[in-house]
Amino acid sequence: MITIDQTLVVTISHAVSEALADQRIERSASVQPALDLTTEREFARRIVGNHLDSLAARHLAGGVETLSSEGEAQLADAVLARVLGLGRIQPLLDSPEINDIHIRGAASTWVKTVDGRRFASAPVVDSDEELIDLVRLVAARAGRSERRFDAANPELNIQLPDGSRLFATMEVSARPSVIIRKHRFELSSLRELEDNGLLDEGLTEFLAAAVRAKRNMVIAGGTGSGKTTLLRALLNEVPVDERIVTIEDAYELGLDRFEELHPDYDMLQSRPANIEGRGAITMVDLTRMALRMDPDRVVIGEVRGPEAFPMLMAMSQGNNGSMCTMHADSSRTVFPKLAAYVSMAELGLPVDTVNLLLATALHFVVHIETIGGVRRVTSIREVVDADGVRIVSNEVFKPGPDGRAVPGYPLRSTTLALLEAHGFDAAYLDKPEGWWVS
Repeated sequence: MITIDQTLVVTISHAVSEALADQRIERSASVQPALDLTTEREFARRIVGNHLDSLAARHLAGGVETLSSEGEAQLADAVLARVLGLGRIQPLLDSPEINDIHIRGAASTWVKTVDGRRFASAPVVDSDEELIDLVRLVAARAGRSERRFDAANPELNIQLPDGSRLFATMEVSARPSVIIRKHRFELSSLRELEDNGLLDEGLTEFLAAAVRAKRNMVIAGGTGSGKTTLLRALLNEVPVDERIVTIEDAYELGLDRFEELHPDYDMLQSRPANIEGRGAITMVDLTRMALRMDPDRVVIGEVRGPEAFPMLMAMSQGNNGSMCTMHADSSRTVFPKLAAYVSMAELGLPVDTVNLLLATALHFVVHIETIGGVRRVTSIREVVDADGVRIVSNEVFKPGPDGRAVPGYPLRSTTLALLEAHGFDAAYLDKPEGWWVS
C-alpha cells in the first residue's frame, strides 16, 4: 500500500487552488462563463501534472527516488479531492459499498455499508479545526447563496454534487461532527427495488396502480430505512404528462436526474436566514408556493413540522397523487404524529377536526423497516374514516412471519375497483404468504 505524503498534498493543493482562483478571476473579468465542474477538473489535473513533472525533475537532479506512476496517480487524486472534492472523505464517498459516513472531529470515522454493516475507518482529518475548515470550503462551493458554518451558525445542511446530503454541527456538539448520507439514484424504479428485496411482485403492482390512481400516500419508517428511495421510485411511476412540484430541505429526490420521465417539474428547497436574520424560506412557505405553480402532484421530501397542514389541505383540495415521507416506527403511529405536526401550525383546531382532515386527505400509509440488514416494506394501511380522536384504517398489507408485508385486511370494494381500473390484478391479494415466495 502506497503512503501519500500529506504535506506534499497540501503544498500542491495550495498551488492548484491559486491557479483555479486566477483562472476564475480572468474569466469573470473577460465576461466569460465559469467552467463546468468537468472542465475545471481537467484544468486542475493539468496543473497537478505540471507540478508532478517538476517534482520528478527535482528528485532526479538530487538523486532522490522518484514516485512510481501509481504513486503519482494517487497523489494527484488526493490533491484533486482536497481542491475540488472532500479531501480524505472523497474515497469513502466514491465507494459504491458505503451508504453513510459519520465523522466526529479527528477521531475514527464510522461508515455504514449498503448491507447494513458498520465499521470504523481511519480519521479523515488531522485535527478538529481541519474538519471545520473542510466543511466551510465545501459549503462555499455548494450553492448560490451563502452558507455559513461558525459559532453563530453551528449547523449546516447541504447537498453535495453527487446528490449526497451533508449535515454538520459545531459548538453544540462536543466535537465538530459531519454526517453524510449517500443517495442511490440508480435504484429508480419499483422493479429495481423488487430485485433489491424492498418489495415483492404483489406490492410492486399494488403501489404502481396506487400511483396511477392518484392516491395520496405517506411513506414512513426509521432513519436510513429507504423512505426517499421508495418515494423516488413511486415518482417515476407518475405519467410523463403530469406536472410535479417537489419541496425539500435539501434536494434528494433528484427529479432533474430523470428528465425523460418528468419533463414538466419544479424543485423547491428551503433556506435558512442570512447573517442579518432575514430571507429564511420555510417548508410551510414552499408548500404554499407550490400550490400556485399549477402542480398535478405536490411531493414533500420529508414532513416533520407545521408544513403538514398546508400539505394535507392540498391533498384534500384536488391535488390527488401527492406524496411525502416522515419518520414513524409503524404505519399506525403516522396518524398521531401527523396530528401533532398540524398542531404545530398553531391553528387551534380540535383533534376531531384534524383527524377528519387526515381521513379526507390520505389514502395509504406505507411503512418500511430494515430486517436482517435488508430494507423491506412491512405494512400498508388504507385510511377509511375518522371517528373522533381515532383514525379508522385497514392494514391491507401486514407483517408476515418474517416481518415482510403480506396481504392482510381486504381492501374496500371501491378502492379495489379503482386500483383494478388502473391495472392492478386482484389475484395478487390471494396469496396470504405474499409474493416473496415464488
